[in-house]
Amino acid sequence: MTDIARTHLDPRFAIGDIDRRIFGGFVEHLGRHIYDGIYEPGHPSADADGFRTDVIELVQELGVTTIRYPGGNFVSGYRWEDGVGPVSERPRRLDLAWHSTETNEVGLHEFSSWLEKIGSDLMLAVNLGTRGTQEALDLLEYANLPVQTALTDQRVANGRAEPFGVQMWCLGNEMDGFWQLGHRNAEDYGKLASRTAKAMRMLDPELQLVVCGSSSRAMPTFGSWERTVLEHTFADVDFISCHAYYQEHDGKAQEFLASAVDMSRFIDSVVATADHVAAMRDSTKRMMISFDEWNIWYLHLPEGVEAPAPQLDDWPLASRLLEEKYHVLDAVVFGDLLITLLQHADRVRSASLAQLVNVIAPIMTEPGGGAWRQTTFFPFSITSRLAGRHAVRLAIESPTFTSERFGEVGTINGVATVDDDGTSVFLVNRSLSDPQVLEIDVTALGSGLSVRESHLIADDDIYAANTLEDPERVAPRPAEATIADGVLRVTMPAVSWVALRLG
Repeated sequence: MTDIARTHLDPRFAIGDIDRRIFGGFVEHLGRHIYDGIYEPGHPSADADGFRTDVIELVQELGVTTIRYPGGNFVSGYRWEDGVGPVSERPRRLDLAWHSTETNEVGLHEFSSWLEKIGSDLMLAVNLGTRGTQEALDLLEYANLPVQTALTDQRVANGRAEPFGVQMWCLGNEMDGFWQLGHRNAEDYGKLASRTAKAMRMLDPELQLVVCGSSSRAMPTFGSWERTVLEHTFADVDFISCHAYYQEHDGKAQEFLASAVDMSRFIDSVVATADHVAAMRDSTKRMMISFDEWNIWYLHLPEGVEAPAPQLDDWPLASRLLEEKYHVLDAVVFGDLLITLLQHADRVRSASLAQLVNVIAPIMTEPGGGAWRQTTFFPFSITSRLAGRHAVRLAIESPTFTSERFGEVGTINGVATVDDDGTSVFLVNRSLSDPQVLEIDVTALGSGLSVRESHLIADDDIYAANTLEDPERVAPRPAEATIADGVLRVTMPAVSWVALRLG
């Protein structure tokens, strides 16, 4: 039986303007992300700088705007000076975050060159784990200042006459986490972040700064961490970060399909806390959110499986870490998470898909071989391309299912965007078993409307995936969508994601 869901699409139900940085990405020195991922000098497609052009083309197609670098957990032990200067003279270092060896062949200059090739902006994270304010100032001076100093002379000598002009900076990474090098409590981190932000603005008052929020809504300090950190940094920063990863647990696919409810509540809680701090200060400032790590990640091993203990004499280079294989179910939940970010576009002004290549990634590669799109590639690339300037709320009346964690959850979730050229609609059917028909009253958009594009991710096998051997097993196909008498009628299979462009 096919259920009917209904809603209205009216541009007056505005959420807010969409900041294109919401379609950002994240590249960390981790596993095969950089080495044997984006950078492989011996590959047949490698350009003169050693970057794989097949990967460049896929990242361009993905449509990422701003890319956070170089971490992640990696940044909390990173010495940025190791990644500049002649490559042959750069030191090999041990990376404690991922128990790996870092060659530093790719650093600030090389990564910036790669960003210029793909057309994305740089978002830099500074090390506030094992380092502090002075090192952050040194990096900022080296990267951004146009005047002549000892550090900017080094930049010029290293081949970059003009400043990098990085505008968005992260003040450390996941400093609430016990796993983080230099982990601090909220009080100590808030004081350090405030000092560092004030100092950085003395060099460049126009910077946009991101302070660390909780690395998960499940952290025991969640909420109190945000309040304490913002009490110290509210006047100094523009964003507070959120991080969230989701996975299917114990074969509970229906529960997994409710993941976006958790993300929505996470955002709402952080917004409420930030506005509470603003109210205590009698401030009209609205702290924005940088959701600068989000994805599907099978972070928890199955019961009975243990990760191997690191060995003192084994520090591998570019090993296969966190190389998830994503299936259709993952792609549908992923698309729902992206819908949720757009539903909060008034406060989520930046987001970073973690990560891009090989490591929990929409793009996979083989050394010396091919590159292919995972199932999660498609919701991101299509949404990034079709999303308009303004987000519009869809109040959808649909059947529900019962979630163990969240109670009654609507089977259909969605958001719309509008601009001068047309309207886009992004939808997900969270039902594990039932197809759905959604009828959308679009009379507020005017007459003569038609479906210009339609895209559907669904499969009879919700665990179907793309692989090196079968890289096109899963791909978007046209969705069943028609407009008649002012009603857009969309048919959605169970466990499906749909994108439409109307005009």
